[in-house]
Amino acid sequence: MPHTKTGLLISPDLFFTSKVTGTAQALGLRVEAFDNITMATDRLASGEVACVLFDLGAPRASIADLFAALPTPIPVIAFGSHVNVELLAAAQAAGAEVMPRSQFASTLPDILKKNLGAS
Repeated sequence: MPHTKTGLLISPDLFFTSKVTGTAQALGLRVEAFDNITMATDRLASGEVACVLFDLGAPRASIADLFAALPTPIPVIAFGSHVNVELLAAAQAAGAEVMPRSQFASTLPDILKKNLGAS
């Protein structure tokens, strides 16, 4: 099996984490999950992460902290509540691709294939 790229999910929501990692596994892709940026810092520094899926609802994480922790520019897909317009706008201004959580969930297979599929 060819080596696939690794995605990183930062979310404290265990149910949603299971959905994301399970979907990736079903597609033959790899997503590692962390509940905060501090725990993910070493993994980010490895240079093996192809994209970050970032839960804007994470209480101990900010999009600014995430971008500061990235050793090189990689795609960041941020998702959050559609009612939190300011948080979504701040993530977009920081350089993330942004979408409401419902859209992220409904297009998850496509997001994973686009960012982690074999190139």
